[in-house]
Amino acid sequence: MNIKKKLNNELLEQDFAGDDNLNQYLMHYKQVASMYAEVENSIAVLSDMGSNRSYIFYGKVGESLGIALRGACHVIDSIWEEDIFGRIYPDDLLKKHTRELRFLHFLKNLPEQERSSYYLEEYLRMRDSWGKYYWVLHRMFYVVAQDTGNICLALCLYNLSDIPFRRNGIVNSVDGTRMDIDTYDCSDLLSKREKEILALIGMGKSSKEIADELSVSVHTISRHRQNILQKLQVSNSAQAFGIASELHLL
Repeated sequence: MNIKKKLNNELLEQDFAGDDNLNQYLMHYKQVASMYAEVENSIAVLSDMGSNRSYIFYGKVGESLGIALRGACHVIDSIWEEDIFGRIYPDDLLKKHTRELRFLHFLKNLPEQERSSYYLEEYLRMRDSWGKYYWVLHRMFYVVAQDTGNICLALCLYNLSDIPFRRNGIVNSVDGTRMDIDTYDCSDLLSKREKEILALIGMGKSSKEIADELSVSVHTISRHRQNILQKLQVSNSAQAFGIASELHLL
């Protein structure tokens, strides 16, 4: 999933060197995740970007969905909880990764001291071991723990829910305000020229046709196309157009 690859690169390619407090942060938030699983009956996933490892704590929700017994804790060598992702309705999973990329972009455009005040809240469909789907409330908290502004840890919570009664949103936990994550502007991920070229690609135009229309060389268009693929972490222009559309870049 290419949007996931984009997220993966942004999170794992951060430079965590020289911070002796990372283990202390990790121990603290492992306790926080464990308490959420116990008190809220959540599935609580703490992902450590520095080591590319996740700690999954299961409350009653995990047992109800047939994933793991209440009180279990699993450690996996990835920041992606694939056993849980495999239970999420495919369309919802793509939207989940897209929203997380938007949320990450939103945080990086905030002053560092304000970032911990926000979390992502969304509704997903997850199936149990018998194939029945349930609505699940998913909340994500990116933990910014370094002076450099690096996001070191992510805490995800999954709870069973009634049908969605709110829009998916970014929530300010201090004052309770929220904004619609699906309409959040990520427009500066691509330059104006890159968006223009991608829109023409979406119309089915070749590099030569685009070059003629924009009065530039084919080499220039090819360079822009490569930059677009790199920024969106996709392997072809069709995928780039699809993800750009999901992110409301066009």
